[in-house]
Amino acid sequence: MTKLGMLLSILLSVVLSLYVALPASADVVQSQASPMVAAGEGHTVGLRADGTVLALGDNGYGQCNVGDWSDTLHVSAGYAHTIGVQSGGSMIAAGSNAYGQCSIHDWTDIITAAAGGLHTVGLKADRTAVAVGDDSRGQCSVGDWRSIVGVAAGFYHTVGLEADGTVVVAGDDFYGQGNTGGWSDIIQVSAGSAHTAGLGVDGRVVATGHNDYGQCDVDGWRSIIQVVAGGFHTVGLRSDGRVVAAGNNAHGQCNTAGWRDIIYVAAGGSHTVGLSKDGAVFITGDKYYGQCSVDEWVDIARLAAGGYHTAGLGMDGTPVAAGYNDWGQTSVGGWQGIRQLAAGGFHTVGLRADGAVLAVGDNFYGQCDVGEWTGIVAIAVGSAHTVGLPGDGTAVAVGDNQYGQCDVDDWTDMIEVSGGGFHTVGLRSDGTVVAVGQNDYGQCDVGEWRDIVQVAAGTVHTVAVTSDGKVVAAGGNDYGQGNVSGWADIVQVSAGGFHTVGLTSGGRVVSAGRNDYRQRSVAGWTGIVQVAAGSFHTAGLRDDGTVLAAGPDIELARWGLGVIEYALTISSTAGGNVTAPREGTVSHNGGRAVSLIAEPEPGYRFVSWTGDVDAIANVNAARTVIVMQGDCSIMANFREARPINWLLMGFVLAGVVVGLAVFLMRRRRGAQTLRRDSKRARSSKKSGRRGAKVKGKR
Repeated sequence: MTKLGMLLSILLSVVLSLYVALPASADVVQSQASPMVAAGEGHTVGLRADGTVLALGDNGYGQCNVGDWSDTLHVSAGYAHTIGVQSGGSMIAAGSNAYGQCSIHDWTDIITAAAGGLHTVGLKADRTAVAVGDDSRGQCSVGDWRSIVGVAAGFYHTVGLEADGTVVVAGDDFYGQGNTGGWSDIIQVSAGSAHTAGLGVDGRVVATGHNDYGQCDVDGWRSIIQVVAGGFHTVGLRSDGRVVAAGNNAHGQCNTAGWRDIIYVAAGGSHTVGLSKDGAVFITGDKYYGQCSVDEWVDIARLAAGGYHTAGLGMDGTPVAAGYNDWGQTSVGGWQGIRQLAAGGFHTVGLRADGAVLAVGDNFYGQCDVGEWTGIVAIAVGSAHTVGLPGDGTAVAVGDNQYGQCDVDDWTDMIEVSGGGFHTVGLRSDGTVVAVGQNDYGQCDVGEWRDIVQVAAGTVHTVAVTSDGKVVAAGGNDYGQGNVSGWADIVQVSAGGFHTVGLTSGGRVVSAGRNDYRQRSVAGWTGIVQVAAGSFHTAGLRDDGTVLAAGPDIELARWGLGVIEYALTISSTAGGNVTAPREGTVSHNGGRAVSLIAEPEPGYRFVSWTGDVDAIANVNAARTVIVMQGDCSIMANFREARPINWLLMGFVLAGVVVGLAVFLMRRRRGAQTLRRDSKRARSSKKSGRRGAKVKGKR
């Protein structure tokens, strides 16, 4: 910078300092756990008011192993890891640490943190940020951030909210997820897989980045109090407790229109979670399709559990269904005279009393092309194929046949069939078993079984009940779904995605295998007459015709995270008013970021917030945010606007002009002197050369 520039900068700073208050902020320190939910790629986390933590869903890396956590104040879920901020500012983590994303145990003074795809970012009490994990796109390069009041982590980018309401981004910007330079008055940020969302103090939402699914189409949203970005969708919580969503809805993750009285939301890879004001948890999206919403069913005679839906056959021959319906697989309302139901991956099949077969749902592989079948006495379905038994003991099949699972034309003496992921199992009248289709896990190795009375096929395993009430299994056992050798007195089995359930003669239910979605929470069931296992849920038919279910929806309903509310009392001095939220005392949910807007009257200016201001992001900003971490009382302070002192301004400007003139004159004189000295030097040099020539001639 030149001397002139330095002079002007100093003088102008003096002038501006007379009229502009420099921002300052206080640390937002949390001391009490506020119930909240967090959503990862395939798991969901809940924080109770007592600081304990619950988790449900994919646990392949141990990301749900949080049952022993305590004194936790905040939780966040990444792609395959979970982190928690604990009292005192320490950190705890569970799940994948392949990139060091869980190496946070030595962090201190953390007030909040966010788990990204493969990295973790933390906000310290001094408003700086730290990050560990995958840094392949520079997403952990946050060491120079200052005055940060909030952080968010996407898959390859990290977002920081500054105290002045502006936003900084580190990491990948391929889709423009870092284009936040023009944002202002932001009070909360969130990062999706490749997009960034921000909540303005006025309740509007801005978004930038990947938008192929419309996840950034949020311009029309109003009265939003929280925004969260999921994998490829964005969710907003309105002040009236309703929820809006935009973006990819392939798994129903945007189906939140019916939610009411929600106080907190979270968005995962393909699912959305909401916490209601009574502490209940709502969820929609991948693996959460309402397949367990069977509590109102009555007079049911038989059950069938599909991939993500459940079907029930009424005693009058009419069916009901619940769960995922994007392919129309639960559209069975018009069926009548049904004697058996079967539920596949994304289709449902019904056998009528006259031997005809009906089907609805996904028909990509022709699995619903059963309209010409006649004389059928039993049906079964796999992931994408359908099998029927005519009365003569033969078998027919349609649908996906890439592994030969439909090659049943030569079967004879069949009395029962069952369809698995990509294989088909048949029970002969002599108690032997045959199987065709995929056998990568040995699920078709049933040729030596004897005295079998019932068979069931899962995704990659097969189970059967023997005549003496024992159970045998073949195939995949990665989740322990084949650990059934100790079962006894079994009258029926069902094989789900990666779990197995068995019904005892006394109406109790036993189970083995995968339980990360609590699909095996059946130990307390009694009076059961039939069980059905789906991909991630289990249904049980009671002897009174009612239905029980175990799975993600039911488990979340039992969480009971609780609710904590704090009172916010707002007042103001003469010269202005607080227009948001409003003056007086209003209760807000713990952890909620509440917008504060102070409007001065004509002739006045806002000065600062005073009172319990520790949780206010910027005490000198008229438009800011307070995070509810306890009862607090604050006041907006206004002061009569200082009129511009034109005399002083004149003196200052005159000083600037005079100083500039003096500087320019001195600079000009210096240049003239330099030119004169240079000219004299050249003249002296020429004289010296002439003298030398004269001596040479002599």
